[in-house]
Amino acid sequence: MQSRHFVLGTAVLLLHTAFPAAHAFGQQISSVPPSADLAQPGAPAQPLTLEQAIELALAANPALRSATRSVAIADGAIQQAGTRPNPELSVLTEGTDRNTRTETAQVSQVIELGGKRAARIAAAEQERKLALDDVSVKRADLRADVITAYMEALTAQERVGLSEASVDLAHKSTDVTGRRVTAGKLSPVELTRSKVAEAAAALELTQANADLALAKRRLASLWASTRPLERPLQTPDAAFARLPAWDELAGRLDGAPQLRRAQSAVAGRDAQVALERAQRIPDVTVTLGSQRERDPGRTQAVVGLSVPLPLFNRNQGNMLSALRRADQARDDLETERLRLTQVLADAYQRADVATRQMTALHNQVLPAAQSAYDAAVTGFELGKFGFTDVLDAQRTLFQTRTQYLRALADQYRSIADIQRYVPEKFQ
Repeated sequence: MQSRHFVLGTAVLLLHTAFPAAHAFGQQISSVPPSADLAQPGAPAQPLTLEQAIELALAANPALRSATRSVAIADGAIQQAGTRPNPELSVLTEGTDRNTRTETAQVSQVIELGGKRAARIAAAEQERKLALDDVSVKRADLRADVITAYMEALTAQERVGLSEASVDLAHKSTDVTGRRVTAGKLSPVELTRSKVAEAAAALELTQANADLALAKRRLASLWASTRPLERPLQTPDAAFARLPAWDELAGRLDGAPQLRRAQSAVAGRDAQVALERAQRIPDVTVTLGSQRERDPGRTQAVVGLSVPLPLFNRNQGNMLSALRRADQARDDLETERLRLTQVLADAYQRADVATRQMTALHNQVLPAAQSAYDAAVTGFELGKFGFTDVLDAQRTLFQTRTQYLRALADQYRSIADIQRYVPEKFQ
């Protein structure tokens, strides 16, 4: 176990020398169009930025595309809601004798009263607004999912860099240990431990590459890609991780897509109440036609007016249900507001704690661990420290580095949760 920590911990030293780009968490800046997620054959792989990954997902995610179909469906419902009732043509014959029968032809038209047509249109328009809000929620969720998946893949990429450095450093350590064993300054047991550590580092690199491939596959699936993502990832700009003040975030919560959707649901239920209220007013049916009596040979006009008598069915049941659904939607709105406030506060606290941890690790703990490791290596080369001292120093350095990576992942995961409810970019 100590040998394994030795190899993993010493990776940080090599990052300062052989892999400075990995130690800087991909601070290189490049601009590449998000037109493909694969590296072009024969060309160096350009980094895929977080913004490009979000654009790819928003453009190609099938779940988001399915949600947008609901808007077109609602457009059809609005069109149908604005149509008027069709007239009815009826032809009647009284009697079977051709010479004495009476023939009547008439057209009936239902005239809607009480603003039913306008109420139907208003209800359908609210359904369309609800569909638009659903799309906004899907976009915010997808964006947060991309951020989470991207940062998990980026963390896995950094661990691959650490593992590659570990393999190289373990190989060099084996060479140094072998020379000291040959010179009689170390026991052959130390050479065996060093070779075991080198083998463990190779296994660690294999696992890190597998984890990176899995993380990239999950990321690419968000834009419906089934091909391997070969482009490296790039650390987002520092402004992305900058948290605004809590009061500012809480003030922007009213614009959360989830809250707007709940508000639209309330408006939709109110529109349905208005429609059910309009349905309580009976419609009038106007009939115009002509009646011909063959025996006397005369024709006369037919004019009719029919109105249902609301004695039993006054739409009272539907009206009551609509009112209770409107009350339920208001309760759901209040519940959603409380839920969003709570989850936003939780995410903000996690992000704040992770940021504090990263600051302390970066400014204090990591430099101290690095200094202790350098002193242990120097002392080991001069024969002042034993091999165990180097193992302990390297294990501490690796654990500190791993803790820093974990805090980084926690920070970005929390920021993704915040942007799920407050999706605007932090300024």
